[in-house]
Amino acid sequence: MTEALAASLLQVIVIVLAAPLVSGIIMKFKAFFQTRRGPGIFQPYLDLYKFMQKESVISEHASWIFRVTPYIYFGALLAAAMLMPTISTSGLLSYTGDAILVIYLFALGRFFLTLAGLDAGSAFGGMASSREMAVSSVAEPALMLSLFTMAINGGTTNLTGIISGVNNAGLAVFTPAHILTFGAIFIVALAETGRIPVDNPDTHLELTMIHEGMLLEYSGKPLAILTLGASVKQLLIFTLLANLFFPWGIAAGTGIGALAIALLAYLGKVLLIGLTIAVIETSFTKMRLFKVPELLMGSFLLAFLGLISKFLFGGS
Repeated sequence: MTEALAASLLQVIVIVLAAPLVSGIIMKFKAFFQTRRGPGIFQPYLDLYKFMQKESVISEHASWIFRVTPYIYFGALLAAAMLMPTISTSGLLSYTGDAILVIYLFALGRFFLTLAGLDAGSAFGGMASSREMAVSSVAEPALMLSLFTMAINGGTTNLTGIISGVNNAGLAVFTPAHILTFGAIFIVALAETGRIPVDNPDTHLELTMIHEGMLLEYSGKPLAILTLGASVKQLLIFTLLANLFFPWGIAAGTGIGALAIALLAYLGKVLLIGLTIAVIETSFTKMRLFKVPELLMGSFLLAFLGLISKFLFGGS
């Protein structure tokens, strides 16, 4: 019981502490591919510190929703981090780590964030909230269908069960269903993390931004919490990609040696995904807003084809 609790706390600490670092490394990768020097990999930590030192200014038109949103958003992501197997499948809450619950925790944070974008009365915040809900209305079904396809392996929607099923299958898991589902979730990851070609995390152009538009009215400590929350959400989605499809290296127990090896394997997989994201953001431009639903519908079709191929061709 004590070891399982320690493993769960360690996973949450790893997620929270490593999330800004992953964002910084992606920025460094992008700068390298664009032949720029770029900011240091620890720049996101410095940005968070800067935000924490500033005073929070709140619009006189904002209600309690605007004030509580940063805490609800970050709390929902912390709850998802506790449920999601990161470096061990033997965490205290691993038996409750249902994939559907994790998706709804993401949706809870998004719901309050979009309300906060509307609540301050900013035109840009309203535009961004509208775009966020339009994108999520297509991205969430694709993500859920992909997770259902993966759940067939373990016969459960529990993330620990799914990961264990893939882990036990070994290389035999690389079936058409597995590859198609990975492609579907990867496209959803680009949308959920606000990455090119869906959104551009490096700009504040009001006519193109989505996630940043909902944060324009925030400042000070609430902005720091929301910025950290966005990094945590990004790392959680990368964790889904890494551990659902390539779970090799994740610890089955709570021993210190096993957790250390699993941590190194986890960071390696996450950095590889970050490198891939950087390559994509360097190679492509942002899509027109009205083309984004077509991209996400392609993700849904990949997930649907993955589900069909699971029944047609079988496999682990």
